[in-house]
Amino acid sequence: MSDVLGTDTPQAAPDASTSPNQGGTDSSVCAVDLFCGAGGLTRGLEESGIDVTLGVDIDSVCRYPYTYNNAATFLQKPIEEVTADDFPSAFHGSSYRLVAGCAPCQPFSTYSRSRSRTSDVRWNLLDHFGRLVREAKPHIVTMENVPMLQREQVFSDFMDTLRGEGFSVATTIVDCADYGVPQSRRRLVVLASILGPINLVPPTTPDARRPTVRDAIADMPPIHAGGESSTDALHRSCRLSPLNVQRIRASKPGGTWRDWDEALIAKCHRKPEGRTYPSVYGRMEWDHPSPTMTTQYFGFGNGRFGHPEQDRAISLREGAILQSFPERYRFVQPGERIAAKTIGRLVGNAVPVNLGHAIGSSLVSHVEDHLRAQGSPA
Repeated sequence: MSDVLGTDTPQAAPDASTSPNQGGTDSSVCAVDLFCGAGGLTRGLEESGIDVTLGVDIDSVCRYPYTYNNAATFLQKPIEEVTADDFPSAFHGSSYRLVAGCAPCQPFSTYSRSRSRTSDVRWNLLDHFGRLVREAKPHIVTMENVPMLQREQVFSDFMDTLRGEGFSVATTIVDCADYGVPQSRRRLVVLASILGPINLVPPTTPDARRPTVRDAIADMPPIHAGGESSTDALHRSCRLSPLNVQRIRASKPGGTWRDWDEALIAKCHRKPEGRTYPSVYGRMEWDHPSPTMTTQYFGFGNGRFGHPEQDRAISLREGAILQSFPERYRFVQPGERIAAKTIGRLVGNAVPVNLGHAIGSSLVSHVEDHLRAQGSPA
């Protein structure tokens, strides 16, 4: 279920110089995707009808999947060095300008909370997002991240920036499974607009209609641990040690290592403090959404990433599908060596495509409502 955290409308009117074409009827939205990664958010926005023309990321391995699968240019540049001068051609001729993005979420996740702000430069990336909003003066902004971010001062500063620039802001915590993603993944979604109040569309696949692991990957060709499909090089699964083969055979869908015989339990889990970490070495359940895809989803021991039936971890491709990437989305060039850690990073860090589509649909509907309110056909 979606959890609306807040909506507000600023008192100050937006600067007239930022307003879209007065009296025009064009509802086209052009977007820049900051921290674009492999293109999950961009793909979702494009599928909703938004023209994403530029993606920005510092990671060179994102270039191929981003540009091959999406109709956008890739700019490899540290966000600290990006300025609004990089955007004019991206926004050229557009009626409405969108700045979108998902700053790396690891600093704000529950697994990284013990790190200090000064020890991880990624804490400051959201500040640069806000700076670019001030410089580029878009009509609409969207940002997606982990829910824990809302507790941090850097998030409060970002909200203050948006409101100070005249945006109405809505913040919502969602489970991606409510928006067509076959995965339980709680995320914070921020929508902001100078055109007036804005909200995320209601859940599109609530409760009993949530897509499941079965819906997503049941038709994938069977493979064994360490094997790969002859038709898709990304449908490959990592090898398992003899001990882990025994462990996965002893694992029940939806269960934990606590179901095993004592001889199979890792030493660290036999200690009192280790017994509080059951969410590893588990199998997925066919008729439920998958657990959250992390950057380590390809490893059986890294979470509940065991296949529901086959004695292996899910494949690189299956993880991408559970993130709602299209089945033929390319992540590496033909003939290039496939590195599980690299693909895991690209997939696990991505905004699920179907969540991106829901965000995009919200923005398109918002612009159309604005045009109707002005007396122009949407």
